[in-house]
Amino acid sequence: MSTFTIARLTFFEAARRRILLAAFLLGIVFLLVFGIGFHYIMRNIESSFRGGPLELNEIRNFLLMAGLYVVNFLTVMMTVLTSVDTVSGEINSGTIHTLVSKPVRRWEVLMGKWLGFAGMLTLYLVLMVGGLIGYIYFRTGYSPPNPLQAFGLMWLNSMLLLSVSILGGTYFSTLANGVLVFGLFGVAFIGGWIEQIGSVLPNKAAAQAAANVGIITSLIMPTEALWRRAAHEVQSPLVASLGFSPFGTSTYPSNLMLLYALGYLLVALALALRHFSHRDL
Repeated sequence: MSTFTIARLTFFEAARRRILLAAFLLGIVFLLVFGIGFHYIMRNIESSFRGGPLELNEIRNFLLMAGLYVVNFLTVMMTVLTSVDTVSGEINSGTIHTLVSKPVRRWEVLMGKWLGFAGMLTLYLVLMVGGLIGYIYFRTGYSPPNPLQAFGLMWLNSMLLLSVSILGGTYFSTLANGVLVFGLFGVAFIGGWIEQIGSVLPNKAAAQAAANVGIITSLIMPTEALWRRAAHEVQSPLVASLGFSPFGTSTYPSNLMLLYALGYLLVALALALRHFSHRDL
């Protein structure tokens, strides 16, 4: 019960600090801008297009992928920026002493904070992904393949980053933790792009080297692998068969990598709980 009480307090603390309000307002602004742009782009294309509905759906899918690409990036930023000081900041300010002095275990405090942020991020993803797909369906009647699978993978990506951010907060200062988490995300991001570019190279040795870079960076931090699998789930079969796409993916992680990412999340969270329970505050 203490865990859920702290989760509720964490959620409302984020709301009190206007974090939740700012995120949701900016999310709505993004959806409005995307919706206006999508409407006029499609109206211009539909008025002069000579192809059939399949070709139109490819255009709609491409624009959807662009929107989801931005949503994934915004979710990553929100995840890290809202949680990066949840432990280290409260330790430095002494606020954490108010909680740990109560008849509540330390792991309950940390798990409650994780659940509070997880709830906030889940609502944010529902708004962004649901709003994006819902608007395109309302405007055009187009629905991408496997939207729930894509949402689940983007959610897992956010929870993975949240767990790593909270783990870092039990060891490092807020600034060092922010550099660490963003650095790991950056390594995974560039490694994924190297693998994507390498997959279209004619030289097999270079392509294999690029693939190895992507695999290694995915093992270091599997965030980009999760996004590429999410993109694979919603991209059209034609785009997948053509190969490289700026927002889609020609190569995608296996189910084994998804299990690795889930294990990564659980290990990071377990290490955070263990270290926080034993560290000197």
